Amino acid sequence: MKFGAFLAPHHLLGESPTLQLQRDLDLVAHLDRLGYDEFFCGEHHSTGWETIASPEMFLAAAAMRTHRIGLGTGVASLPYHHPFHVAQRITQLDHLSFGRAILGTGPGALPSDAHTLGIDPMVLRDRQDEAIGVIRRLLAGEERFSYESEWFTLNEAALQILPIQAQMPMATASMVSPSGMTLAGKHGMGVLSLGSMSTDGLASLPLQWSFAEEAAEEHGNVVDRANWRIVFNSHIAESREQAHRDVEHGLLRWHNEYNVQTLQRPGLVPFGQTSEAISFYANPDTSAGVIGTPDDLIANVRQMVEVSGGFGCVMSFVHDWASPEATQRSFDLIARHVMPEINGQITPMRESNTFVIENRDYFDRAKQAILTKIEQNERAASAFAAGGGVPGTGLGPHAGTPDS
Repeated sequence: MKFGAFLAPHHLLGESPTLQLQRDLDLVAHLDRLGYDEFFCGEHHSTGWETIASPEMFLAAAAMRTHRIGLGTGVASLPYHHPFHVAQRITQLDHLSFGRAILGTGPGALPSDAHTLGIDPMVLRDRQDEAIGVIRRLLAGEERFSYESEWFTLNEAALQILPIQAQMPMATASMVSPSGMTLAGKHGMGVLSLGSMSTDGLASLPLQWSFAEEAAEEHGNVVDRANWRIVFNSHIAESREQAHRDVEHGLLRWHNEYNVQTLQRPGLVPFGQTSEAISFYANPDTSAGVIGTPDDLIANVRQMVEVSGGFGCVMSFVHDWASPEATQRSFDLIARHVMPEINGQITPMRESNTFVIENRDYFDRAKQAILTKIEQNERAASAFAAGGGVPGTGLGPHAGTPDS
């Protein structure tokens, strides 16, 4: 199982956007050091909370601070851009990152962004579909081709520089509707599931994947669950009590000011205190999130694997529920405890420990072998009897007993 992080971002209003961007870059470098596999960041142009307008520019800066982590647009809103520019920018990012770029695409998540650009929301998904086909041809280095559309034109187009990667990894965003999954199947791409953060989205995951498989079969493609990324809402600490204290920082504001007041998500009401928000977001009956310990997240991931039928990457949603310091510590705990547990790294270590504990007779015999050799040497036996013991063996002057 791969592990990654998804940054929209959702930053609390009232802070310097300059410093927020620097803090986000620090987080990517931290994730790279911890061994995370992928990092995605989004494209948004309104709300005041989502402050990255160009994921490619942000990821280019991140590439200068990292060494191995994959860097994905999460997502580039294709209807807002000429497809040729998208292909050019992701190619440049691939070179700046030495082949670590991932092209994540979507139709555009915020109606306010589409309104600003004068784009009818009804055409967004069709335009994303059309753009993906053109971008794939450009990235594959096909011979020059022309293309005429109602919203863009290409005349004898070809990229003058191709990506480092022979096949650029691509993924499309998926919420609860079948649109994203259908596009993934049609174009043989990976998936970035965002709807999994709600109970409705979680319940629909098996059905969602079936849309991808059906579309892939229809268009002669193959989709692989290994390229299915599922986003998790979580904050973890050494104890549940500490995790609950940590999210006093921003969880209530995120729920009330962003989800309820700004986005006006259907069915949500404001909470009066953080404890109510914790009860909502850490309750499997109302949300698919975790506010607790590494063990809680391990159980959550395993449940998601069972419900979905299997996927390839755990994507932790980056938010300001907790302070920057506590957020980094949460990602640290995931790397130290959750990642190795899910991937079975701890299993052989536990087996080794159990083997040593359960085979004391053999190891006591090894100590006896040392004592035998000591007794065969007159000077060593004299020193041992005088109380010196044998350094490094745990053997004291009393035959067969550990040195206290």
